Amino acid sequence: MTQEDIIQTTLKDSNYHLSLFSDEEIAALRRKIVMKESKGKKTPFVTCIVRDKDIQLKPEEIVRQLFTVRLLQQYGYPKKRLAFEYPVTFGREKKSADIVVFDKDRPDTPYIIVELKKPKLKDGKDQLRSYCNATGAPMSVWTNGEKISYYHRKDPNYFESITDIPGVSQSLTDILSERFTLRDLIIKDKIANERKSLKDIILEMEDEVLANAGVDVFEEVFKLIFTKLYDEFLSQKDKGVINYFTKQVTKTAVHEPAKPYGDKPSYFDGADYDALKAAVSGIDDEGFRVLEFRNSGQTDTELKNKIQGLFNKARSQWTGVFPDGAVFDLSDSHLAVCASSLQDVKLFNSNLLVIDEAFEYLVNKSAKGEKGQYFTPRHVIDMCVQMLNPKRGEYMIDSAAGSCGFPVHTIFKLTGHLFTNEEIPEQDKEHVLKVFGIDFDEKTVRVARTLNLIAGDGETNVLHLNALDYERWGDKTEKDKKWIKTYGKGFERLENLRAEKGENKYFKFDILMANPPFAGDIKESRILHQYELGFKANNKAQSKVGRDILFIERNLDFLKPGGRMAIVLPQGRFNNTSDKSIREFIAQHGRILAVVGLHGNTFKPHTGTKTSVLFIQKWDDKLCPKVDDYPIFFAVSEKGGKDNSGDYVYVKNGNGQYKLDRNGHLIVDHDLHNHGGELADGIAEAFIDFAKKEKLSFWK
Repeated sequence: MTQEDIIQTTLKDSNYHLSLFSDEEIAALRRKIVMKESKGKKTPFVTCIVRDKDIQLKPEEIVRQLFTVRLLQQYGYPKKRLAFEYPVTFGREKKSADIVVFDKDRPDTPYIIVELKKPKLKDGKDQLRSYCNATGAPMSVWTNGEKISYYHRKDPNYFESITDIPGVSQSLTDILSERFTLRDLIIKDKIANERKSLKDIILEMEDEVLANAGVDVFEEVFKLIFTKLYDEFLSQKDKGVINYFTKQVTKTAVHEPAKPYGDKPSYFDGADYDALKAAVSGIDDEGFRVLEFRNSGQTDTELKNKIQGLFNKARSQWTGVFPDGAVFDLSDSHLAVCASSLQDVKLFNSNLLVIDEAFEYLVNKSAKGEKGQYFTPRHVIDMCVQMLNPKRGEYMIDSAAGSCGFPVHTIFKLTGHLFTNEEIPEQDKEHVLKVFGIDFDEKTVRVARTLNLIAGDGETNVLHLNALDYERWGDKTEKDKKWIKTYGKGFERLENLRAEKGENKYFKFDILMANPPFAGDIKESRILHQYELGFKANNKAQSKVGRDILFIERNLDFLKPGGRMAIVLPQGRFNNTSDKSIREFIAQHGRILAVVGLHGNTFKPHTGTKTSVLFIQKWDDKLCPKVDDYPIFFAVSEKGGKDNSGDYVYVKNGNGQYKLDRNGHLIVDHDLHNHGGELADGIAEAFIDFAKKEKLSFWK
């Protein structure tokens, strides 16, 4: 065992990680390691920074030593105020707290308790709660070296998240009342710094208060996220200042072509993101707006009134998501806990993965599962957008939009603006209004409208309609006053794209991308009779047809001649003998451009159904002349970005730490595209080469 790999070897197969710590911190610990003979083999030991004796280097001890150095050096606590394995009494039982920081005025009374033993947050938090209640400690920390949480023991019932623990010369009041701007949010963002997902935070909120609050969890968390987004949105001008001062950092980045994993890391490795964060830290934010979505030491009632006022303004700015007069149903104390949990999360990020994962969990999981509709992972969306290459002036639609990943990422491509709280120039707004989304699930439409309203700077074409049942659209578009008030402007823009006036069957879209629900059959004869695929070869009506099959025909009807499409389908549609007629129908209507087999884990944990993405371009004399024989691009993803449990797999750097992209977010490890040069070239890049060689109209 070499000195270089002792730490990684010790951590192997444990639940502890070192993502929270810098290369310098890890290297300093590595230099202190000595090898000793123990039970007949060489074993790593380290001289404990608090106990002043050699301790065997086990995974938990690695994290404890690293975090203790922070307590001493960054927070300034003297060694005499620290203790390890501090005994906590529970009746006749005694347990040991991993690290205790004692009160400065009462040297025998715990002030901060740090828990390392329990690798899962819920278990660690339960342990901390019992320790704090038994000792009276007002603050605590849980970490496994990868994620970290700071808590204030508000009372025996609630643990409230705080931004950080106070340093030696600070108090908890100092932490709560600190002036906090967008600059601080970028620096202290939980997602980047603590490697937490928004879903993790919501699960913790559920465990703490939401599960027993007697409220609709989706509605209350949606209101909180909606309000938090608006608070960040109001700091647009500050974002412009930050970008101005940090652009030199990104300009000096020499972004070499992507290399296979294991080669020299790209500029935006974790250490380089730290450099970017350091540049933000150097900005004087005296003139910046103070963020309002924060628990800054006021009473629970005062905080709720502040958050409700902010929500009311957001509702007025982004209309059609919440009804007039909507209020938080959470109690004052419950809302205070939830606001504290979310306040340090930067929701405006590059690709919406942060928000998407949370809403996928929130949106009535069982109902979504029954419909076979799951939010499409962002790296799959990006692959499709890159391959179909939307251009300014083109019209795009998603007929089963869900959270509107395809439309929002098309907006990113057309405008060059990612999901940010910067103002969108007027000339870009016309392109935003050429992007549409339709979905029949009311909750996902509201989520999608929120994201589109922001990405499109207040305008959106996301519509609550059943794309398959177009003959009954008039029930809403002509008779439902509430629907017309909310969606009327977007529908008017959709009407302008009809191929035939007054008819909702055929449209003139350039691009369609969709992941339609593929669980369950359509049995309603009135709907089946609207489709060619609703009939057998002998022209007799089918008794039932797979929902995804009807979406194939419906989506082709949305496209004008020469229009192009990407659609996620069950793999069986490409293989099953019984589906031969469907494949013939597709080939009759357009050129099959590509079939990309997605990894089996792509839609886990919701379903392990094997899926593929079909890319097709409708026949057209000019853009796609009909031919009988032509090459098709085939590819199979071997690295899907998720493990067998459905959890995302992220890229690590050479030190085993999670790598961050230029926006400070984790990079999903996949082979679908190169993530702006952060990954090796993938399937999208290979298709682009193919498309240019074949002189496809949209890649000429």
